[in-house]
Amino acid sequence: MWRSDEARLDAKGLRAMAHPLRVRIVGLLRRHGPSTATRLAERLGVNSGSASYHLRQLAEAGFVEELTDRGNARERWWRAAHRVTCFADRDLADREPDATRAYLQSVADTYALRVQQAVSEVDTLPARWREVFDMNDWALRLTPEEAVALREELVAVVRRHREEGTGAADSAPAAAGTVSVILQILPDPGEEEPPGTREGG
Repeated sequence: MWRSDEARLDAKGLRAMAHPLRVRIVGLLRRHGPSTATRLAERLGVNSGSASYHLRQLAEAGFVEELTDRGNARERWWRAAHRVTCFADRDLADREPDATRAYLQSVADTYALRVQQAVSEVDTLPARWREVFDMNDWALRLTPEEAVALREELVAVVRRHREEGTGAADSAPAAAGTVSVILQILPDPGEEEPPGTREGG
């Protein structure tokens, strides 16, 4: 079941998001709120012309929208149009293999950068937040159906907790801070032949 604040990727949206800078722009707007191309460019380490170009492409695909009541002709403000992006059409990967691969690689690169930044800054965090920092991985033997069930259970757990969004920061306790929860369920590429596929197996 999808929500109204989810952007569901279609072919056009997939191609629009198949660029690491666009994935990062949308992520920054979702996490930190509206911004200008100049401010985004400073955070991303690119020139403002490049940020403006990618914002326009994202707007055309419906991922960001301009705040026409804020800014002026020289400084346009943008906000994310949705809180999350949903890649639910699995057939889309077959129809758009190159765009799918580029999009997934862009997301993976963005996640890797976020983890690297967190690791480099962990020793500067207050003690209470250093204790929160955690990275783990587990290898599980699951059927595809069990893996889907696991994903749905984990997503439900995350959604039970306070999600960042409009007004969430205002209602949160004073000690609350933003925590990134990155969920990855990765079939092991080391298994050339999945269990149970051999004849007589």
